[in-house]
Amino acid sequence: MFFRQKLQFYILTSRYSLYFCSLNANFCGMLNYVKTVLTKVSFDARLFEKELRKAIKMLIAEEVNDLRNWCYASYGKQYEAILNRCFVF
Repeated sequence: MFFRQKLQFYILTSRYSLYFCSLNANFCGMLNYVKTVLTKVSFDARLFEKELRKAIKMLIAEEVNDLRNWCYASYGKQYEAILNRCFVF
């Protein structure tokens, strides 16, 4: 059972939502969803910060690290102050 190529497991997030994951998938797809949302709200700084804070609460630690790297690469110049506030651990 542990040697199958596609192991599947469940991750319980901080919001107690159960997301079905696969080791071969890019996490749960939630990271991609969050990136899409942040891209769509990037025109408004307040909305961007609100959605970013919600995303950090919803994602697991590995996804938050990837999100942080993506955010700084994509929006580091535009929203550096917001990113610094949100990604304080």
